[in-house]
Amino acid sequence: MQLYVIRHGIAEDSNPAGEAARELTSEGRKKLKKSIRGLRELGASFDRVLTSPWTRALATATMLEALCDAPPVITDLLAQPPRAELLALIAERGQDTAVVGHEPWLSELVAWLTVGEQRRGDAIDLRKGGVIRLDGEAIPHGMKLQAHLPPKVLRALA
Repeated sequence: MQLYVIRHGIAEDSNPAGEAARELTSEGRKKLKKSIRGLRELGASFDRVLTSPWTRALATATMLEALCDAPPVITDLLAQPPRAELLALIAERGQDTAVVGHEPWLSELVAWLTVGEQRRGDAIDLRKGGVIRLDGEAIPHGMKLQAHLPPKVLRALA
């Protein structure tokens, strides 16, 4: 399976309603739209998109519908440190999947899937709107890093 790990786009610094309610900025939406065009140029497509319920991640996932025929699947598992239930959800159908969420949890997920240790996530620099593509089986140390695409690179491809 291919797994695309996608950090949400640029969001407002704060929201009176709390961390989970922070929305994408207009600049964040504009840059993200261009990054998605870059992904399309690379031939990326997903069978499903799993997303954190937090506002900025859900908005990012919704914009990814251009690369996926199905609506995003919301899961609280992407709004917390990764655990076995998240890996089971990712592996559930063996389909090409995108996950949209937040740092540091996404980097911890990538580290867990590639080197088998979540604590190695601090070695991964996943920028807002950035994408990491992994191939393999969604188990600890079961995937290989195929691409680490910063948002500037994706936008340059559009």
